[in-house]
This record gives sequence, structure tokens and C-alpha cells, in this order.
Amino acid sequence: MTFDYAQLVPLVPEIAVLALASILLLVDLWLKDDDKGKNHLIAVFGLVVVIGLTGLVGSEHREIVLNGSYIRDPMSDVLKIAILVISLLSFVYSRDYLRDRGMLVGEFYVLTLCAVLGMMVMVSANSFLTLYLGLELLALSLYALVAFDRDSPSGAEAAMKYFVLGALGSGLLLYGISMLYGASGSLELGPVARAVAWQGADNQVLVFGLVFVVIGIGFKFGAVPFHMWVPDTYQGAPNPVVLFLGSAPKIAAFALAFRLLVDGLGQLHGDWQGMLVILAVISLAVGNIVAIAQTNIKRMLAYSTISHVGFIFLGLLAGTVEGFAAAMFYAIVYALMAAGGFGLLVMMSRQGHEVERLDDLKGLNERDSWQAAMMALVMFSMAGVPPTVGFMAKLLVLDAVISIGFWWLALIAVFFSVIGAFYYLRVVKIIYFDQPEIAGPLVVGTGARFALSFNGLAILFLGIFPASLLAYCQAAFA
Repeated sequence: MTFDYAQLVPLVPEIAVLALASILLLVDLWLKDDDKGKNHLIAVFGLVVVIGLTGLVGSEHREIVLNGSYIRDPMSDVLKIAILVISLLSFVYSRDYLRDRGMLVGEFYVLTLCAVLGMMVMVSANSFLTLYLGLELLALSLYALVAFDRDSPSGAEAAMKYFVLGALGSGLLLYGISMLYGASGSLELGPVARAVAWQGADNQVLVFGLVFVVIGIGFKFGAVPFHMWVPDTYQGAPNPVVLFLGSAPKIAAFALAFRLLVDGLGQLHGDWQGMLVILAVISLAVGNIVAIAQTNIKRMLAYSTISHVGFIFLGLLAGTVEGFAAAMFYAIVYALMAAGGFGLLVMMSRQGHEVERLDDLKGLNERDSWQAAMMALVMFSMAGVPPTVGFMAKLLVLDAVISIGFWWLALIAVFFSVIGAFYYLRVVKIIYFDQPEIAGPLVVGTGARFALSFNGLAILFLGIFPASLLAYCQAAFA
């Protein structure tokens, strides 16, 4: 047998990320402590190159390579570019923070790039084996990143909780996958889909496997009641890690859910739709209500994440092309909003002081009016206030839900969104109307300032011209 090297062309972005991580690992060995900043430049430049390569190998055609275990399609192209852009923003936001704390070392970038590689593998997985490989590469990298600050007891505690509960979620997902394999006799999603279409819900092993798969997806998304790890992990991890953890992996989680539930178990839509309805409603309720009581902004944004997961589930459960496109649009938009929100916390944190309390944002407008405006845009977008992109994302999901006759579910989502608007607008009030606790202007690096400006203006631009992104999301499922 001969190997066709043309099959590696769709994998060029993944190979480039792996090569970039390997280069950083080797270069870091030779760099002196004063030259560690070069790691940042190599990582940023490398990600820009990978984004270009992803666009270069992308096309409208669907390609399945490596004996059916890997797929490159329009959906994977868009999601990979979104993951890479968010990861690039997280690197730019984090540079000054890491430098001030002596954490600007190659290990941070290598672990983050390994997590990026895991997400890209998940996005293009066409078999259970590939999907789980990407998921575990992402998870193991994130466990180490959460505990990256070795001098932080809270970071070690958060990493332990994340590891134990993450391992539990992975185990349940793997158990469900093993049952699906036993019932279908294949690891590839195509044959699994055909076996499901032939046997349907009559095969109890398939149904039980589906239940465990949905539970595993719920863990990875952080949906209620599998959300226990989210607030503690967000609070204990270093701010740059929370920035990365709270944004890009949500895009990969969408890909995980789509590949398993739609590509593999689409014929059981009626079964997993009901489960997603329950997860979506309780995530919207718990996320929005509990967030109101938080005084730690990282915990508040953690519960906010849980509520946004409910909206992504609403798009998926619709089971239509419009619903899938809306859920994909929402996942990308949420990652962009989360990057901006956590990015400002990273920028405001200075040596010896972590920005974690809501009171730390008091009077931000007096210290830096432009950064305050960008943060206000992020909060308005998360609340779903027009003309920001968050409003359009919610509108598209609600339209998809109403189109299948679940108008009552749309009303529940709107009700909890109105409740959730309170804690977002509270942040805006603190920024503009409270007196600052820290005197003096906000000192921010040029790169981070540019990144936040790009972040905030992108939220506004995509809200006014949503078709610029929505067209790619819709084309992915055409």
C-alpha cells in the first residue's frame, strides 16, 4: 500500500500549528530570560501564517481523508479561522500580564497551541476516535494552563476541580461513544448515521449511548446541571487562561455537538431534541439568575457563559439549516464577546493585583474613556442590545426556534435574557457612574489597546452588517 500525500493538503493548518508549537518548544530552550518576549512574536506571527494557510486550503467542496477519519468542509474552515483569530487575540491581550509576572515563557504558548490543535482536530473529526483524540488534547492542555501559576493556591485548586470533573465528563462521553460503536459496528460518523437510520430508537443500546453522549456534551459546554466546574475554574485560573478558556473552546464544543448529534445521530433528532430543550431552559434560568448575585466579575461572566450555552443549544435543537447556522453564528460571536470582556480584565490587572471584583471596574471611564467604551460595547452585546452583534445572534436563534413551532421556548429565552440584562448593565453603570478606587490613568500596551479596539469595533460592525459573517455560517450547511 502507498500513502497519497495529497491527503495531507487539508491537514496543512493542523500541521502548521504542530510545527509552530515544536519550534517554540525548541527556541525557548536557547533564549535567555531577557529574550523570552521573542516567544510571543513567534507565536503571533505563526498564528497569522496559519490563518492564511487555513483560508488557502479551504474550498466549497467537502473532502474526507485518512480513511474516513478526517473531514474538511466549509463549516470546519470557518470554525478553524474563528478559533485561530480568538487565540491570536488572547496572545496579544496576555503579553504584558505574563511579562509582569515572570510567566512570559515558551510553555504557555506551547500549551495554548496544543489546545488550539486539539480544537482544530475536533472541528474536522469524522470518526469517534479522531474526535476523542482532539478533545483530550484540548482538555489536557487546559488542565495544565489552569494551574500555570504555580505560586497560586487558588489556581491549583481550580485545576484539580477542573481535572476531576473534566475527567468525569470525558469518561461519560467515552462510555456513550463505546455504546454507539457497539450498536453500529463503526467508528466513522457516516456508517454510524446509516446504522442509526436503519435501527432507529428500537435499538436500546443506541438510545442509552445517546444519553451519555449528551451528558458528555453538557459537561464540555458547562451546561446546567453539569456546570459545577465553570465558576470555580474561572475564578481560580490566571486571567489570560480564563480569557482563552472562556472563548475559543466554545467554538470547538459547538463542533463536537454538531459532529456527534447531527452528523452521527441525526436520525435520533426527536430523542436528543428533548434533552437539549431541558438543558437549554435550565442553563438560561440558572445562568442568568445566579449571575445577578455575583460580586466577582469572573464568576459573573462564568454564569453568563452558562446562559449563552443555552442559546447555542436552542439553535442546535431546532434541527434545521437555519438553526445550525444560527447556533454556529452565536458560538463564534460569543467567543468574540468573551475575548473582549476577559481581555479588558487582563489589561487592567497589574503586578500584585488581579482584577476580579466588580468594584475594580469603578470609574473606568475617568481612567480611560476609550477602553470603557469598548467594555460597554461588549456588555451591551452580551445583553443583546441593538445594534451590537449579540442582538442579531439572539434574534437568529429565536427565529429558528419559532420556525419549528417552539414559540413558548422562545418566550422563555426572551424572559431570561431580560433578567440577564440587569447584571450586564450594572457593569456599564459601574464603569461610567461610580468613582474609581484607583487613581491615575490606565496603563495599557499598544498591542493590547489595538486588540481591544478591534474586538469592540468588530462587535459593532458585525451587529450592523451581520451578513458578512452569517453568509459563511449559512454556506457551511447549504
